[in-house]
Amino acid sequence: MNTPETQTSTRPCLAMVLKGYPRISETFIAHEILRLEELGFSVRILSMRAPREGFHHPVVDRIQARVDYLPQEILPGLPRFIPAAAALAAASPARFAAAARLARTHLILTRKSATVKHLLQGALIAGKLLPGSGARLIHAHFAHSPTSVARFASILSGVPFSFFAHAKDIYTQDPARLAEKIAAARFVATCTEYNRGHLSSLSPDGSTPIHRVYHGIDPDQFSGRPRPESRPPYNLLTVARMAEKKGLPDVYQALRMLADAGIAFTHTLIGEGDDRPMIEALIQDLGLSDRCRILGARPHGEVVEAFNEADLFVLGCKKAKNGDRDGIPNVLVEALAMGVPVAATRVSALPELVRHEETGLLSPSGDSGALAKNMARLLLSPGLRARVAAAGRALVEERFDNRKNIQDLAEIYARGMGLASGRQGPVS
Repeated sequence: MNTPETQTSTRPCLAMVLKGYPRISETFIAHEILRLEELGFSVRILSMRAPREGFHHPVVDRIQARVDYLPQEILPGLPRFIPAAAALAAASPARFAAAARLARTHLILTRKSATVKHLLQGALIAGKLLPGSGARLIHAHFAHSPTSVARFASILSGVPFSFFAHAKDIYTQDPARLAEKIAAARFVATCTEYNRGHLSSLSPDGSTPIHRVYHGIDPDQFSGRPRPESRPPYNLLTVARMAEKKGLPDVYQALRMLADAGIAFTHTLIGEGDDRPMIEALIQDLGLSDRCRILGARPHGEVVEAFNEADLFVLGCKKAKNGDRDGIPNVLVEALAMGVPVAATRVSALPELVRHEETGLLSPSGDSGALAKNMARLLLSPGLRARVAAAGRALVEERFDNRKNIQDLAEIYARGMGLASGRQGPVS
């Protein structure tokens, strides 16, 4: 929702720049914001675009943070952009000149008008939305465009910025640009040790702290119900966007191999994406139409019920041609929390969660034959299933409980805001 652009607060505020809010694929951000509020933080959400889905996770309804939506395009946004930029240029010419020089440099390098839009969005934040808010830190989720906007807003306002880097935003971005953002930030956070190592390599002097904080889930919301002994036809589940890095063609090739081996199953895919026509055609070509269904994007409750009914969760993550790759997909954490055995691939940070032969089975990315063998092992070996399910749940409780992890993140935010503790008030 849009709210008036003037609001005065004496409480220290964390201003959070998001690509879009709310987004069904980013419920971990909504959980983070809610938990921060429970810890006493005042949060201000600055969204670069309005929501696109027709529904959202129920957690969004519990969030109290004010939300401001920035204009998505330059021309329609000029009536809001121009007054903010003009006021900043008049009040702080040195800061405005510094931001303009940075924008000019990036515009020459990229030849993309998005640079101008990010400058103007940053000016709107600095000139109209932050004053009176009590903002002590501008924090961006994702290292690409949200961080660009946050950086411009920081230069123009004098409020420090930080960012949380995830996956695509790290590996499809020019390393030199990313290194520049790291050097300018008060701190950087990321969701896997794999990512932290990569980001640290771009900042060899270590001048900017880089923290690893797993996203995680609330294990109590994914406790599952007692499972009867699995019997054919087995229920197989994948929850993923239909995009190259999810490796769905490898999953369906593996499913064809299971069928050829005489294993009876049904497979459900929950998710949407640009690759849907290709995936539907592949299912038809492989003769799997009578065994496989695609449900599209579904609300949280339906996803949880699908986990409850699943005998096996399978994901074929891989490195995309443009360098994009997953970190640790939250759906894998959810599957382990609910006691669903997991067959996945050894790519990026997945082994930090799915430990081969301990909390699940891993195969090389792109190797559908190895994936099929691991799926068959988990389906046909009750002892193995029970062992990895118990170990997976225990690991989630130990390392991926978002209540604990967000407390760690809150301490990082508090230090970045110049406060003594991550607990800013009574827990609500």
